Amino acid sequence: MNFLARHRIILPVVSLAVLLAATFYMQPRTMSYFGLNLLFNLAVPIALATVAQMMIIMVNDIDLSLGAFVSLAACVTATFVNDTPVLGLLILLALVLSYAALGALIHALELPAIVVTLGMSFVWGGLALFILPSPGGQSPEWLRALMTVKPPFAPMAVVAAVIISVVTHLLIVRSGIGTVLRGVGGNARSVARAGWSVIWLKALAYGLAGLFGVLAGMALVGLATSADANIALRYTLLSIAGVILGGGEFTGGKVSPTGAVIGALTLTLAASFLSFMRLSPDWQIGAQGAILILVLTARLIFSRKGAAT
Repeated sequence: MNFLARHRIILPVVSLAVLLAATFYMQPRTMSYFGLNLLFNLAVPIALATVAQMMIIMVNDIDLSLGAFVSLAACVTATFVNDTPVLGLLILLALVLSYAALGALIHALELPAIVVTLGMSFVWGGLALFILPSPGGQSPEWLRALMTVKPPFAPMAVVAAVIISVVTHLLIVRSGIGTVLRGVGGNARSVARAGWSVIWLKALAYGLAGLFGVLAGMALVGLATSADANIALRYTLLSIAGVILGGGEFTGGKVSPTGAVIGALTLTLAASFLSFMRLSPDWQIGAQGAILILVLTARLIFSRKGAAT
């Protein structure tokens, strides 16, 4: 196994560093507290959504409903959590539990996750439209204050990204249950033979995804101050790209929590970088895809070189 395969975090770090250096070169004024805050303004909800997607990919599934789910959580936060906090938090808890139940159902009936989650995207989207037919609502004051706090040494987005990275690394890489969850993606039959209930582990993985998805919706409302039923639809593809960009793989339970957060930061920075290049918004999504392809190509080249030696 080559060096990059063992340390899959290296390529995401290099990608982020190169993109950050290019951004500083084009816009030197961004090399400041205020500038970094603008560059990574929306990094927190994207990072949380990426971690949510990572939980699903970790057990060899993929979630095509995540963007709609985050939008629904945002709508609940901007309405129920703001107006009736207890009821709002109970609804968010119910959403997390429903995600866990969805994971158990997918495993119990041996359903293809990609099809089930695609169908659920319409359910989440419909519920979001029912709660908030038009853009509106309001962020709770405490949530807005939390998301706009100004730590002394680094912007809130950077500090929050570090906290998310550390917490998820401890949960997925360092803890015993995290190792078992990754084992479900690696070899579910071996995990079952060891005495673990795979259906409960799948439910746990989906429940964790639901928790981080809810947190992503709340963070997004804290930054945007309002919500919309379509506010986070693009997070589905962004989260998948962030996981893969961060060194994760679709099979085998091979994920990197820290890499996923760095992947999310890279995608957030890429959007700012392309804006500085005055690239039309119509072309920015394609350009982000090109950046992703370049990084993945580099990873494939290094992997093949390592396998050949």
